[in-house]
Amino acid sequence: MPLKRVLIANRGEIAVRIIRAAHALGIETVQVVSDADRDSMAAEIADRTVVIGPAQSRLSYLNPKLLLHAALQTQCDALHPGYGFLSERAELGTLCIEHGVTFVGPTPETIDALGDKLRARAIAEEAGVPLVPGTDSIANVERAKQAAEEIGFPVVMKASAGGGGRGMFIARTFEDLVESFDKASAEALEAFGDGTLYMERFVGNARHVEVQVLGDGTGRVIHFGERDCSTQRRYQKVVEEAPCAIMPDDVRKKLHAAAVNLLAKLNYRNAGTVEFLYDVDSQDYFFIEVNTRIQVEHPVSEQITGADLVQLQFKVAGGEAVDFDQAHVNINRHAIECRINAEDAANNFMPSPGRIRAWHPPTGAGVRIDSHCRDGYLVPPYYDSMIGKLIVTANDRDGAVERMIVALDSFQIDGITTNLPLLRHIMKHPDFKANRISTRWLEQQVLADFQN
Repeated sequence: MPLKRVLIANRGEIAVRIIRAAHALGIETVQVVSDADRDSMAAEIADRTVVIGPAQSRLSYLNPKLLLHAALQTQCDALHPGYGFLSERAELGTLCIEHGVTFVGPTPETIDALGDKLRARAIAEEAGVPLVPGTDSIANVERAKQAAEEIGFPVVMKASAGGGGRGMFIARTFEDLVESFDKASAEALEAFGDGTLYMERFVGNARHVEVQVLGDGTGRVIHFGERDCSTQRRYQKVVEEAPCAIMPDDVRKKLHAAAVNLLAKLNYRNAGTVEFLYDVDSQDYFFIEVNTRIQVEHPVSEQITGADLVQLQFKVAGGEAVDFDQAHVNINRHAIECRINAEDAANNFMPSPGRIRAWHPPTGAGVRIDSHCRDGYLVPPYYDSMIGKLIVTANDRDGAVERMIVALDSFQIDGITTNLPLLRHIMKHPDFKANRISTRWLEQQVLADFQN
């Protein structure tokens, strides 16, 4: 049955995005907020708002029982987790199912299976998806040294239960392994409750390329092209674009097929992203992980395909027929997204919460803003620093880069410090314009020059 009322278990720009998609489908919205978000845009535009706790995430947005209680008390028949927070925690989906609330996401079993990176690697290997040469779990530094000798330096250590760069480090020598192993394991334990690490070969000239998919839970999975998310700092994406302009079409088709086949075998339900490492030199691609949620960078996929992925999430969750199939996905444009953060990129990315005195985003053809900000908004210090996303679309990559430069130059935000100067620097950099980048490019070749 189509959904009637949804609880948005998130905040910020994604909450606003979900509310607008729900309203477009005639679905009522209930927004949960912490004390810090009482006056947020999401609270203003939702049909109803419920305060669930203090500003600290663990006492509000990270409390699954509290979120379920809010959904039941407001008679919601669905809950959308957004991204981050509890979006990839099976516990929240299980609670929803047990109490008759539709979870707008995959089944808890799927979340569990794909959320553990080692299990996900095994599933991908069974599906015939190429893997970066690597190991199973590594219990101690002596085993890590042995594995590194077998694989060959450099290697990268990763947290089995993690993502976002937590518990991850690159080792080029045995000394690097010894120095960083215990620290990385402790960081993974603190962040994810699991300190298990594993090892992969490090690919130097690499792109981070991911395929956007949607599954209906019956084995039918379609893709919406791929995104190039290689402009990163500390494994956190800064700029994303679609499609990956340097990838040959024959490799692109294989990449799409690998992502679709992997999730079709799992009867995947929901929007999701299959992430790959693309070796530019060899044109090989390797499975990294699956994100079982909508992602921050989903707008670039929407811009090049015309799909509304959040609306499709609601339709799939409600058991409706999805009016998109693979034949409808025609990609003939290029889109770029810049993450706008309240931080001082020239001062070691120091967070910059505070009140926005002026908010004047760019407008015009091919320009999209996804944000929860406005004049007078108080950016709280308790959450992620991202305050919006600027997305541009053009006929090709060169056109999109030039449009983004114009849009960034006209974006005015006063009252807080943002990363707009860094984003302008990136867009105007000759390497970026020529598409000569890698996952290490921003840190190794741009930041030192920008910050000096």
